[in-house]
Amino acid sequence: MQYLLVGLGNPGSEYARTRHNAGFRVVDAAAQKWGAEWKPWQKLGEYSKVSVAGHEVFLLKPHTYMNLSGQAVSSLARFYKIPPQNCLICFDEVALETGTLRLRKNGSAGGQKGMKSVIEQLGTQDIPRLRLGIGPKPEKFDLVDFVLGKFSREDEEKLTPALDKAVSAIEMYLSDGLEKAMNTYN
Repeated sequence: MQYLLVGLGNPGSEYARTRHNAGFRVVDAAAQKWGAEWKPWQKLGEYSKVSVAGHEVFLLKPHTYMNLSGQAVSSLARFYKIPPQNCLICFDEVALETGTLRLRKNGSAGGQKGMKSVIEQLGTQDIPRLRLGIGPKPEKFDLVDFVLGKFSREDEEKLTPALDKAVSAIEMYLSDGLEKAMNTYN
């Protein structure tokens, strides 16, 4: 069976360590653990193919900017005939404490514009997702400024073990299914 693991974020060094690139960081942590090597994907992003838990797993980091992420996701998913229910989309979540994980089987985009683009392009809300907490947003901060800001040293210390935990959750999803991963990591 084939799976697609997608990290949402923005390309470019100026966004590399921002909160909004938490999805990229999840996929980068998985790629490092699994020995993945990145290659360009149709000028829409970079991807890799690895074998995990007996499955062929494609990793993808769209370079279309967050709001157009669905273009890269739908392009790769359609090319390799990966159904939406086998696509796990990883992204930041301001409503969760920094480092908290939430896996869901489906649902709306919940205001996350990258996920909204993926839903629009794949034509369904039945897409698994892993949200990594980056919040809460301080009261006086503008949301855009907050998500495009870098993590504090304290939050960065919370993020490192959370990335390892996220990769473990993904591995359980691949080996034992989404329900077990949700029950273990949510």
